[in-house]
Amino acid sequence: MSLIIAGRFQTFRAAESAAQKLFARGFVEEDVTLFFVNPSGQHARHPIGGDVGTDAGASAAPKGAGKGVTIGAVAGAVVGAAIFAVFHAPLLVSVIAAGVGAYVGSLVGAMSHTKKPRDAAHAEEPARHAGVLVAVHVAPETQDQASMVLREAGGMDIERASGRWKQGRWSDFDPLQPPHPVGEFAQTRA
Repeated sequence: MSLIIAGRFQTFRAAESAAQKLFARGFVEEDVTLFFVNPSGQHARHPIGGDVGTDAGASAAPKGAGKGVTIGAVAGAVVGAAIFAVFHAPLLVSVIAAGVGAYVGSLVGAMSHTKKPRDAAHAEEPARHAGVLVAVHVAPETQDQASMVLREAGGMDIERASGRWKQGRWSDFDPLQPPHPVGEFAQTRA
């Protein structure tokens, strides 16, 4: 595994400028690469799009739908039986009322079992922000210099990673993995 230092930039022009500054400090072209990181949710991990198969907040929805079907069907049957008894309506009305009750109950039950963050502090943060990433293949003794150059060039979210560096690029980069900020160069997400 290789030691990699990376920083995020808003534009390719800013990222290219940072790369030039790295070259001026003695880093070679084979050890510097830049590439665009898509916004969270747009990494096409699934054939129909998205990064994850299911929303974590919807994991209990099937259980809620099952409860809702039962409760709704019973409530609908009671309403249907009441209509049948009071208005002498056909038995079909009771069956339709039970079916409508089951359907509405499944929707209400599923929705009642979905979870959303209570506030922004508990919201899931994306693994990383979109932007142009400048990645530098470094040695332990040059990692601080690379971090400093990226920060001075305007880099945000300076991170340290361990990955595969092949043919002048970070070959196993995973945009879904959260970045590991470099101590003094870490900054709050913007």
